[in-house]
Amino acid sequence: MIWVTIIWAMIASACLTLALVHVLVWWRRPSARANLLFALSAVATAVYGGCELWMMRAETPGAFGLAVRWTHVPAWVLIVSLVGFVRVYLRAGRLWLAWTVCGLRTLSLILNFVCTPNLNYREMTALLHVSFLGETVSVGEGVPNPWMLVGQLSLLLLVIFIADAAISVWQRGDRRQALWVGGSIVFWAVAGSVQAILALWGIIHAPITTSLFYMGIVAAMGYELSQDVLRAARLSDDLRESQQRMTLATHAANLGIWVRDLVRNEIWATDKWRELLGFAKPERIDLNSFLQKLHPEDREAVSQTLAKALDGEGGYEMEYRVVLPDGRMRWIAERGRVEFDAAGKPVLMRGASLDITTRKQAEEAARDLSGRLIYAQEAERMRLARDLHDDLSQSLALLSIELEMFGQSQPAERGRMQEFSGQVKRLSADVHRLSHELHPAKLEQLGLVAAVRGFCKEFAVAHEMAIEFADRSVPRAVPEDTALCLYRIAQEALHNVVKHSGGTAARVELAMEGGELRLAIADDGVGFDPETMRANGSLGLVSMGERARFVHGLLSVESHAGKGMRVEVRVPIAVADNLS
Repeated sequence: MIWVTIIWAMIASACLTLALVHVLVWWRRPSARANLLFALSAVATAVYGGCELWMMRAETPGAFGLAVRWTHVPAWVLIVSLVGFVRVYLRAGRLWLAWTVCGLRTLSLILNFVCTPNLNYREMTALLHVSFLGETVSVGEGVPNPWMLVGQLSLLLLVIFIADAAISVWQRGDRRQALWVGGSIVFWAVAGSVQAILALWGIIHAPITTSLFYMGIVAAMGYELSQDVLRAARLSDDLRESQQRMTLATHAANLGIWVRDLVRNEIWATDKWRELLGFAKPERIDLNSFLQKLHPEDREAVSQTLAKALDGEGGYEMEYRVVLPDGRMRWIAERGRVEFDAAGKPVLMRGASLDITTRKQAEEAARDLSGRLIYAQEAERMRLARDLHDDLSQSLALLSIELEMFGQSQPAERGRMQEFSGQVKRLSADVHRLSHELHPAKLEQLGLVAAVRGFCKEFAVAHEMAIEFADRSVPRAVPEDTALCLYRIAQEALHNVVKHSGGTAARVELAMEGGELRLAIADDGVGFDPETMRANGSLGLVSMGERARFVHGLLSVESHAGKGMRVEVRVPIAVADNLS
């Protein structure tokens, strides 16, 4: 049986080779279950072919019956794996029908080993020798076993299941898959089943050659999976090209990309990201090693931001400092997002990091310049205040005295001189108030609380406003820079109430809260849009913002049309102490 042996050996070799290839694919990518199911189908076809060769070589009816019995094992594996392949790869097929096919085939396998000699025959009566492919092969004769209808029913339902799945695939638009995979499996399954049934029922005297037909199924499945491999290779090439472009773009933008696997606690990062944070190329990165690269003062804030994103917020933005191996410090701006699975559990984080050191340095060249301008402005205010107080105010006071003395010496002009003297006194008071606004002596002499309280009283009288002042736990020794900053912001905010808000009442509050000194000014005016004011270049808001930034404070302005305005500034006293 040279040709028979050669052909069936080739079938087995081809099936086992394909099975090995796809087992390796599944081994490297466990999610590729279709490849594993195909490998099982290919192995089952090879083993089934071996059993067929065993039947064709049988020398006694008993040996033939034993070979028939063992063909049911690879047949069970083949049918079950085909059902699984259709469900997984084509994503189609009625689940109840799939379970019915597998259940009937399992029942037929059990009956096969219960019945003697096998499921297909009650008794083997003779062994015929027929010519096949130019060779003489054995064909068994016996009494058919009606229980083999169970196995044949499973084959019928298998064909119906695959045909139904192919129709579903066709309807959703994947017509090539429906024809090539679904159609091929149906055709070869019907052809192989019909040939086996005719031979087993004694309708034809020919050897069972089902593996030849099932080889067609293996070929169709293998071809389709190979197309997937080719598409994956093309996608890999496209991805590699895209990655090169992305690498070029991120390098040009000084941008680093990273992905954190939350299950493995590992971080994959581009070379640029490693360079930005000071990681060597082969160095393993996890959350702890990342945090160790940060400035000690920023670690807690970064940890809290990441924790909030993982708790459900998803996206986040933050800025932090990185201490490089050579001791230099780098500012990083980062934006990222968390990905969650179907159960809402975080599984992946993706982010992009940008080097903003140059921008931060420029903001610091700007803050320093702003500070110098503020100092220069305050120095000029002090000079003007001193000139007004020491020269003009005293001169006006002397002029008032001389006018009163002149009126006393000239009784006829006394009334006019008293009127002139009163005008000069009022002018002197205005000069004194202007001098105080230019440089508040109370701030140095009595402290921040007394200076702001006094200004509120004077401002309320001058502008006929009801101003309520309150203070809470404010330290007596407030750093000079911080005290002057808050005093000027209070001045500017109240002037804004008069100029823009039109309020008749305001509340000013100074309080120490959690290491920060807070100043809040609220009024009952018509309010305004802060963004519009900023867009129009409101010098008042700009000035208050610059003063707050100069002492590392944070200014916020809240206002809505018809609901008044609220200005709040918070200054960390510890930072201000260091600056002073």
